[in-house]
Amino acid sequence: MDLGLSPQERAFEEEVREFVARELPDDIREKVLQDRHLDREDFMRWQQVLGRKGWFTGAWPREFGGHAWTAMQTIIFNRVAGEMHCPELQVFGPAMVGPVIYTFGTPEQRALHLPAICDSSVWWCQGYSEPGAGSDLASLQTAAENRGDHYLVNGQKIWTSYAHFADWMFCLVRTGREGKRQQGISFLLIDMKTPGIEVQPIRMLDGRHYLNAVFFNDVKVPTSNRIGEEGRGWTYAKFLLEHERVENANLRFITQELQKLRHVASQVRSNGRRLADDPAFMAEVSAVEVQFKALEIGLLRMLSDMQAGAPAGPGKSSFIKIRGTEIAQRITELLVQASGPDAIRYQPGPLFGQGERELIGPEHGLGPVANYLFCRAMTIYGGSTEVQKNIMAKHALGL
Repeated sequence: MDLGLSPQERAFEEEVREFVARELPDDIREKVLQDRHLDREDFMRWQQVLGRKGWFTGAWPREFGGHAWTAMQTIIFNRVAGEMHCPELQVFGPAMVGPVIYTFGTPEQRALHLPAICDSSVWWCQGYSEPGAGSDLASLQTAAENRGDHYLVNGQKIWTSYAHFADWMFCLVRTGREGKRQQGISFLLIDMKTPGIEVQPIRMLDGRHYLNAVFFNDVKVPTSNRIGEEGRGWTYAKFLLEHERVENANLRFITQELQKLRHVASQVRSNGRRLADDPAFMAEVSAVEVQFKALEIGLLRMLSDMQAGAPAGPGKSSFIKIRGTEIAQRITELLVQASGPDAIRYQPGPLFGQGERELIGPEHGLGPVANYLFCRAMTIYGGSTEVQKNIMAKHALGL
């Protein structure tokens, strides 16, 4: 595998840089740079800019509205997005349910949903976890009773990211209880405006609202909204989870936070000298950069295999998930350490753009603690590190 950029890849990188510099709105760039809260309009505005370029779904096959990006192009785009302070993309549509729909969906489902994902006119959320089914997803209990032309859905999902913003949800439901637990699960597409759906916020300690509990009370979902065959939802979910592991590599976030870390180290002084001149601290920074480079190489290998038609495999995708989340956590730890007492202040005005907005202290002190606390969940959501290590032991080592 050649890790050097070809002339075509260098040209693509330059094209991405020029496009972002020209098209990313200044107010959104500043919010990302200063760790300020982004709302639905901020995310959608940038994603729709990318959609008009065809880059919100750049890795999709051309016949479904993508540009068939290579593995290296995908990495280049994420790297540049991090360096130039682009918002995190809401990937539930383009990187998760989109590939499921164009791989397993009907022509009618493709025609309805794929264009709206490509141009980011519709926001999707993921209905997987439940109060008693997180990493052990096969234990889910949300029931869908087949009534002929529709399902009647009852139950609860939890930790549903941005459900309060979402237009549609892709959801795992139980349609059978015989045989293995995985055999009775089906994959439904649910319009979030359907009567009987209630979204309750779960607020973070710092006041941010990402997560929700979603309740289903006799929700009617047309059977035409089922992906593939009834009872085969686990197969489609495993396909989707391989793509989710790729997103959990956190390339954009890690690139962005590393850039912030080096900036803060160049500004903050300890015992009369810059942190950037402290060999012990910079050794920690260099160590995490080396780990990140190894992660990029591992991700490039996996994406190359997938584009060549080979499955990512649970062992490989679990490795990417573990390393990506652990590296992100370590960087946020170093940012808190570098920012020192300036990071302790809680300033909801500047953070949310409400009330008193004047920032006390340096800009780099606003976000490190909030990001650190949020990132503690990275090694839990999407399948905990312990579960991922068990998967690797089973599939990679045969244990």
